[in-house]
Amino acid sequence: MWRFLTAPFRGVWRLIDGLRRLLANLILLLLVTAIALAWWLSRGPDIADGSVLFLAPEGRLVEAATPPAPADLLQGGRGVGEVVLDDVLVAIRRAATDSRIRALVIETDRLGPAPITKLAAIRDEIATFKASGKPVVARARRYNQAQYYLATAADRIVLAPDGYVLMQGLARYGTYYKRALDQLGVKVQVFRAGKYKSFVEPYTRSDMSPEDRAVTRELLDTVWSQLRSDVSAARKIAPAVVDDYVIDYRRLMAAAGGDTARMAKAQGLVDDLMDDNAWARFQHTELGLDPVQIAAARVDIDGYLAATQGWTPDEGEAIAVLTAQGAIVDGDGPPGTVGGDPTVAMLHALRDDPRVRAVVVRIDSPGGSAFASEQIRLAMQSLRDAGKPVVASMSSVAASGGYWIATGADEIWAAPMTLTGSIGVFGLFPDVSAPLQRLGLDVDGVATAPLAGALDPRRPLSDDASAALQMGVDHTYDRFLQRVADARNISVDAADAVAQGRVWMGREAKARGLVDQLGGLDQAVAAAARLAGLSSYHRVEASIPLPLRLQLLQQLVPELSPASGAVGGQWLAQLRRDAFEMLSWNDPDHLYAHCQCAPLAP
Repeated sequence: MWRFLTAPFRGVWRLIDGLRRLLANLILLLLVTAIALAWWLSRGPDIADGSVLFLAPEGRLVEAATPPAPADLLQGGRGVGEVVLDDVLVAIRRAATDSRIRALVIETDRLGPAPITKLAAIRDEIATFKASGKPVVARARRYNQAQYYLATAADRIVLAPDGYVLMQGLARYGTYYKRALDQLGVKVQVFRAGKYKSFVEPYTRSDMSPEDRAVTRELLDTVWSQLRSDVSAARKIAPAVVDDYVIDYRRLMAAAGGDTARMAKAQGLVDDLMDDNAWARFQHTELGLDPVQIAAARVDIDGYLAATQGWTPDEGEAIAVLTAQGAIVDGDGPPGTVGGDPTVAMLHALRDDPRVRAVVVRIDSPGGSAFASEQIRLAMQSLRDAGKPVVASMSSVAASGGYWIATGADEIWAAPMTLTGSIGVFGLFPDVSAPLQRLGLDVDGVATAPLAGALDPRRPLSDDASAALQMGVDHTYDRFLQRVADARNISVDAADAVAQGRVWMGREAKARGLVDQLGGLDQAVAAAARLAGLSSYHRVEASIPLPLRLQLLQQLVPELSPASGAVGGQWLAQLRRDAFEMLSWNDPDHLYAHCQCAPLAP
């Protein structure tokens, strides 16, 4: 009787248990399939014999990809695209000795803002590729100055018949806010140490100071001289031809009947004029690409890197490379900045990791918070105290707070055209009391001491507060000089002589003892291995993990499509980055070692 009553329930239970087992097996099967698919996709495409590597960067060149901000993830994009410099260098280096790769093609149409130091690094790697005997061809519908500078690394430059080569020289123009601030009644109190510390000048002047003008002119002349020399040598034309093209553009264009492509070819800047159809035929006849299966033989940088994983075996001891890119800020810092706390935490983790024998800190920063810069320097010193050598490798900019960080290293390496130095300190304090009064808004209250409430921008800055801020700036500058003197083994007076906020290029900085050697990241890694006594080593990237909330957002919204690289988009993106950087300033003492020295771009 009991079995009869429970039989239906046993049947239901067996059905439920069977469904549970089936569902569990399906989930397991899906998981195994997903893992296998992920492994298969990570293998990258197969590289056929006779393939051509296409270098077609889309976006601006950077040392490390900027982590997405929450708003970027929710909006499904992160602004102008980014191209990681080291990915490009590694791909070209591998392709030079890969028998399956017959040639390299450079397509620059989508290349965005590019500092000259990063372009020079790619050109040097392409020169090594050419030494293998493989041809290099550059092609674009049109070239701006940065794109053309990269293209000149090729054996042959192709331009569209309706295109142009825009060589225009170098310039740096800034916006000065003093008259606008005066009209608004806003006073900006400035405290600085270093007569060349020009970062504060937009708030105190309506034009460029003579000191800043002289230094900027010298920097631009130096970079232009190098750029002109590189172009003329690559194209086998006289430097005067390049100067004529830049200075007498209007006359040359008139002589060519307004045909800018013909003008560029007549001056020897390009070799061939080809429309899209002619370029397709060229790829077939000269590069050996099958017009029917051209996609199979056309290998891009990302695909090639994926297909050549494990190209360099992870042999020997590990040398970690930590990239510090962006403004230096206290605390965690938003994406795109060098947050003091996570950077220090990562350096401590590398110190305590027995697998890491040495560390290279790759710096691409104009500086920022003096407090955070010192905390990072101390963390680098703790690595050295633990017996692990530290090498600072300067990218396009390693100035002010960026140089402060570098003083924590055993050796400092810079590119010849790196912007560095700018050893100086400043503080800014806005006073908006006058516009508030004009609006009929009065501020009144009580305080228990002279400095209580003294840094309220609604009230004029008192003499005591002004004196305290200036003394704080002077003290921080003295500390900065002492750090430089100790690191470079020179006197404080000698450090002051090359400081005063003046910006130097890498080659000049080496001549003045601010850096040890000239070279790129690879040379800095080799130097770290030498200091650690390693004959066999491999490089590992030390990346700071995203905060948990961003990791979750990234999983929920995985697709990030870069926005257009058009000129307008780049300009707006740069404005956004500049405004975001200023809003992130959070030094606890309101003291900054920051340089108004954006990377010099052709």
